[in-house]
Amino acid sequence: MKRLIPAVICLILLIFPGSGGVARADHRDLALFASPALAGSGLLAFLLPRFALKTGVGVHFMPLSGGSGAIPAGADIVVQKATGAGRLALRGLGQDFAIIQTDPDNLAASRFTDWLLSEIGQRTIAQFAPGGVQVFTGAAVAGPVRQAVVLSGDAMRGQGLAYANCGRCHVIGARNRMKGIGSTPSFALLRSFDDWLGRFQTFYALNPHPSFSQVIGVTAPFSESLPPPISPLILTLGELDDIIAFTGTIEPADLGAPLAHQ
Repeated sequence: MKRLIPAVICLILLIFPGSGGVARADHRDLALFASPALAGSGLLAFLLPRFALKTGVGVHFMPLSGGSGAIPAGADIVVQKATGAGRLALRGLGQDFAIIQTDPDNLAASRFTDWLLSEIGQRTIAQFAPGGVQVFTGAAVAGPVRQAVVLSGDAMRGQGLAYANCGRCHVIGARNRMKGIGSTPSFALLRSFDDWLGRFQTFYALNPHPSFSQVIGVTAPFSESLPPPISPLILTLGELDDIIAFTGTIEPADLGAPLAHQ
C-alpha cells in the first residue's frame, strides 16, 4: 500500500498541475488588464475576437483600477499608458500605450504580444474606426502605420453569404438589382466611401443593424424583452471576413462627383 502512495501523488499532479494556484489548461486563456480609457474605447472588443479566431487563444480583459501602476495579481498582460516599462504598442486618445507581459515563459501571452506588435496586429489597430473615424495607430513599427486593406476572407464564399444575408435590404449585384430597399445603399455605393472597410467591419454597431444583427462572440445576445423586429442576421467573424473579401472585389459606383455622406 505504501508503494502505491507516490504513484497516486504523481497522478494527482498530472491531472491538477500548478498546485497552490489557479491552473490554466495549456495557458490558452489570458487575463489582460488595460487602462480604463483604453478598455472603454471599444478597441479591445474589436481586436481580441480576431486574435482568438486566428489562434484559438481566448483573452479576457478588465480595466485597471487605482493609480499605483502596480501589476494586478493574476494579470498575464497589461496594456497601459507608456511610462518606460514594457514595449510601445499603440497611440490614441492623446497618449501612448505600452504592453507588458508579466511572464516571459507564457507561450500564449508571448503569442498575443508578438501578434499585437507585428505588422498585421498594427494594421488591425489602425482598422478600428467606429463611425468611420480612426482612433488609434500602431506605434511598434518604424514610421507611420497606414490603414491598409487586408482582406483575408474567402470572396467566393462571401458572395453567397452577402446575397443570402445582406441582399434582403441591399442591392449586392446583378442577381438582386431589383430587390433591394430603395433607401438602402447598394454594395457598389458603399464601396465608393473612403471608409467602406471600417463600415463593414463594424456594421453591427451602425444603425439600423444593432436591432437585428449579431456577430457571434462579439455582440451581446438579443434581449428577451426586445426581440429583433425582423428575421435576425447572425454571422460569425469568419463569415463577416468572407463578405468583406467579396465586397473588396466590387467595382465602386462612379457617381461622377465627390460623394458627400455622413
